[in-house]
Amino acid sequence: MAILVFLLVIVLLVIIPGVRIINQYERGVILRLGKYSRTLSPGFRVIIPYIDKMIKVDVRTTPMDIPKQEVITRDNVTVNVDAVVYARVIDAQKAVLETTNYRYATSTFAQTALRDVTGNFDLDQLLSERDRISQQIREIVDTQTDKWGIDIESVKLQNIELPSDMKRAMAKQAEAERERRAAIISAEGEKSAATAVAEAARMLAETPGGINIRTLQTLEKISTDPSQKTVILLPTDLADKFPGVAK
Repeated sequence: MAILVFLLVIVLLVIIPGVRIINQYERGVILRLGKYSRTLSPGFRVIIPYIDKMIKVDVRTTPMDIPKQEVITRDNVTVNVDAVVYARVIDAQKAVLETTNYRYATSTFAQTALRDVTGNFDLDQLLSERDRISQQIREIVDTQTDKWGIDIESVKLQNIELPSDMKRAMAKQAEAERERRAAIISAEGEKSAATAVAEAARMLAETPGGINIRTLQTLEKISTDPSQKTVILLPTDLADKFPGVAK
């Protein structure tokens, strides 16, 4: 009986405290007496309590917001830029042993890279070449975080906030551009209409009786109201063909 009690106490004090469950998206870094021992894969695991310490590391892709940064572009325009970094732990051992907080370290370094890279571009480039700028930031951050066991999958610039006076200037420029395009479209329409009228006039002049037929069509349109009196000056060649009308 005493042996059974002793064994039960051993189970309660040794085995049960050492039971660990590691989820599929986690890895368990084991430190034995403060020294790295091994990295455990997902599943049911047992460690030596009071001797082993397990640190769980999430290996899923994690978005990290980069707070808004004030940046002076190459053409001396002050803008506020923020971004998001998508990172994933590929080496749990390095993530635990090489940094005190790999998420904070990655985010902080990304802030510095964001300011350095965007400051090397003009404002127009910053607005139109986001993908290229994001790729440069990703490469710089990824090179640094490799030693921490972190893979930077992508970096996306989110908001580029311009000064108020710059916004007004760009709005006026856009409005002027719209007016210019409207004027060009209107002029092209007038040109097309004039060309069509000139072509029609030429065809009527070259067609025998064409002008006479056009005149008759005009008379038909304006004579729909019986009470309306209209004085028509007929061409000489048309009047000669209708002597009664000429009189």
